[in-house]
Amino acid sequence: MTDTVESARFSRRSFLRTGAVGGTAAAATALAAPPVLAQAPIVMKMQTSWPASDIWMDMAREYTTRVEEMSGGRLTIDLMPAGSVVGAFQVMDAVHDGLIDATHTVPVYWYGKSKAASFFGTGPVFGGSATTMLAWFYQGGGAELYRELTQDILGLNVYGYMGMPMPAQPFGWFKNEVNTVADVQGLKYRTVGLAADLLQGMGMSVAQLPGGEIVPAMERGVIDAFEFNNPSSDRRFGAQDVAKNYYLSSYHQASESFEFIFNRDFMDDLPEDLQAILRYGVEASATSNLALAMREYSKDLAELSAGGVTVHRTPKEILAAQLDAWDKLIVDLEADPFNKKVMDSQRAWTEQVAYYELMNAPDLGLAFEHYYPGKLKL
Repeated sequence: MTDTVESARFSRRSFLRTGAVGGTAAAATALAAPPVLAQAPIVMKMQTSWPASDIWMDMAREYTTRVEEMSGGRLTIDLMPAGSVVGAFQVMDAVHDGLIDATHTVPVYWYGKSKAASFFGTGPVFGGSATTMLAWFYQGGGAELYRELTQDILGLNVYGYMGMPMPAQPFGWFKNEVNTVADVQGLKYRTVGLAADLLQGMGMSVAQLPGGEIVPAMERGVIDAFEFNNPSSDRRFGAQDVAKNYYLSSYHQASESFEFIFNRDFMDDLPEDLQAILRYGVEASATSNLALAMREYSKDLAELSAGGVTVHRTPKEILAAQLDAWDKLIVDLEADPFNKKVMDSQRAWTEQVAYYELMNAPDLGLAFEHYYPGKLKL
C-alpha cells in the first residue's frame, strides 16, 4: 500500500472518529462548533462497474436513495460510474486500498484474484436459480464462505453483501443463428469468470471484457458474439446494432446477484445504526431493483423484437453441452480444497431447497400458453 493511500485512509478515519460521527475531541468542542457543521453528513464515495447510461446505474441509485433517506441525511453517497476513479474490473482493489469507500459490482469482476469468486454468482448450476443461491448466501453458509475467501484467503480489507438476484443471463448475441454445438465452436465470444472456462471447454474462443468495450470489439471483429446480462443493458449499449440473433436461456451464468463491497475501516468507523442502514439497504434495494428489472427487461425485449432482432430460445443441444462442460470443469475445480468446500455447500443447499422449489412450482408455461397461445418459443 502506498503512503498516499495510507494517509488518505488515516485522514478519513480520523474525520469519522472526531468529526461527523463524534468522539472525545468533537465532544470537547461541540459547544463552540456551529450547529450546521456539527450535523454535516458523512459522504461515502461509491463507484460502480457500470457505464453511466446503464440500467444498473439506475439500480445503484435506488440503493443510494434508500440509504440517504433511512439515515435522515446523516450519510450521503457520491455515486460514480465505471472509470471515474478506476476501471470496472479494478473496483475490489480500490475499495481494499481505500481509494473509494464502496462499490456496486459483481463477484466475477474480481475473478482474476481467485476463481472461487465466481462461485458467488457465476458458478456451476446445480439446479437452483439466482434466488435460490441468494438464499444460500444469507441462510446456507455462503456469507461465511465469502468472508473466508475475501478476508482470510485473499487478505482483503472489505465487507461484502449480495443484492438483487439476477434473472438467468441470456446466451447472448450472434450474427448468425446457432442451432447446434458445432455452430458455436470456434466463435470468438465475450463472457467473464468461470463462464469463460466453461465455454472454452465447448470450443469457443473467449475474451473477458467490461460491458463498455463489447460493441467496439464486435465492430472491430475482435469478437463474433457476446453476452452481457439482460435486454435493457444490451439495448442501451447498442447490441442490436452489431447482431440480430438474441438467444435467451443459458447455464453459463444463471445464478448471479449484485455485490456491494465496503471498505472495512470505513464501515467499522461508522455508528452502528449507519452500518445497519448500509447492510439492510442492500436487502431493500434487492426488492426495488428486481421490480425495476422485471418492468424494463421485458419492455426492452419487446422493443428489440419489434426493431428487427430475432429472439430465440437456446437449443437444448447447446444447453445439454453446457452441463457436460460444467461436469468436466467441476472436476478440475475440486482439486482446490476451498473450491470443493464451496461447491459441496452449494450442492447440499440446492438438493434440499431447489427440490422444494421445483416440486412446488406450478407449470407457469402451461398457464401462459393457456392465455397467450402460440407465443412461447419452447
